[in-house]
Amino acid sequence: MTEKKGMSPLMRGIICVLILLVIWIIPNPEGVSVEAWRLLAIFVATIAGLILQPIPMGAVVLIGMTLTVITEVRTIGEALSGFSNGVVWLIVMAFLLARGFIKTGLGRRIAFLMIRAFGKTTLGLGYAIVISDLIIAPATPSNTARAGGILFPIVRSLSASYDSEPGSTSRKIGAYLMKTEFHGTCITSAMFLTAMAGNPLIAELAADTLGIEITWGSWALAALVPGLLSLAAIPYLLYRVYPPEIKDSPEAPGLASEELSKMGPMTLNEKIMLAVFVVAVALWATAQFHNLHSTTVAILGVSLLLMTGVLAWSDVLSEKGAWDALIWFGGLVMMAGALNTLGLIDWFSEVVAASVVGWNWIAAFLVIVLVYVYSHYGFASLTAHITAMFIPFVTVAVIAGAPPYLAALSIGFFSNLNASITHYGTGPAPIYFGAGYVDMGTWWKLGFLVSVVNLVIWLGAGSLWWRILGLW
Repeated sequence: MTEKKGMSPLMRGIICVLILLVIWIIPNPEGVSVEAWRLLAIFVATIAGLILQPIPMGAVVLIGMTLTVITEVRTIGEALSGFSNGVVWLIVMAFLLARGFIKTGLGRRIAFLMIRAFGKTTLGLGYAIVISDLIIAPATPSNTARAGGILFPIVRSLSASYDSEPGSTSRKIGAYLMKTEFHGTCITSAMFLTAMAGNPLIAELAADTLGIEITWGSWALAALVPGLLSLAAIPYLLYRVYPPEIKDSPEAPGLASEELSKMGPMTLNEKIMLAVFVVAVALWATAQFHNLHSTTVAILGVSLLLMTGVLAWSDVLSEKGAWDALIWFGGLVMMAGALNTLGLIDWFSEVVAASVVGWNWIAAFLVIVLVYVYSHYGFASLTAHITAMFIPFVTVAVIAGAPPYLAALSIGFFSNLNASITHYGTGPAPIYFGAGYVDMGTWWKLGFLVSVVNLVIWLGAGSLWWRILGLW
């Protein structure tokens, strides 16, 4: 990470270009077409750009898309095909639903209601914050907006109210609350298809690579038991191994009541936002009964918010995160799908199959998950990690004998949980670390400990739950 910070944007860009040129000039292997090999060169260089970030992520992907056209690897129609993908638009709509939470103040109200109800002790305060995150998560695909935009100001103000500031007083209560919410949002991100922007990409890659459909309901159901167990365990674990000096927080409910009083009664817009959110989640969870696509439900929700005036069209236009996601997500979906269409994934699968012959699939699967989780030390973006490593890792797991749904969902869950290990692995990490309450060494030690506990819970109790669900 230090090296990346020390490099100029120009040098990072040059590295990406060199990666492209090196792969491009290497002769395509037997069984791989020239077109597929050149697309791989562009794809790998694009991934390098997402990791090194010489320019913003959307711009990197747009350049990659352009290269596929001017090199005649893809036609202009094929290059733009990703933007007609329903899952891409699910992300856009989910960002707009999240805007409604922030604009109406409903997200803050939910957090303060939880604090008023459960915040009499510091441990209870920790649970109140992560429960608030859990409630908001299904409609906020940006964990940065959720944990950073909605909950961080609340956590910061609570810490300050107990005279817990970065430095000598950080351990009073602030350090514990910061770590608890950060790890809580990593867990909630894993629990819903719409709780982190990269999750629908996982569903799309699984469909293209394995031919399986991961719905909003199937993801949420599979994550339900291990997710709730992790949310129950992690705040208590941190309370024991990294205890706050202040054990009781009798002032917190009063502070929450004070903030709620300032907010006043629920406004009409908040009530509409809550109703739309409840309807959307209900429709997502019951898709097998009405056959409405998850994206259709999200578009319906946003349409209702526009019709009722909760969102103005200017809110839609100003939601930069949604339109940025449209560009990078649509471009990546196009390139990943084209690699499969051109036969590169089939070729890769055949090559890998020879290396895992004779392996017990459970042992191979465990090794694959462990490597996947801790390889995130080398990534500063969950989406970049998913783009670079999901397809090869899930392919190897399936070839080794792991059931496709088990492989795709479990690696999908750990594509979020692995963010806990560093102070730069996902958007909320630099926000909470940057608050200055926890030093880097402690952050990494606690992050590793939490990752081990999550592995035990999700691969232990989670596997039993997935067995009941028939995933393996």
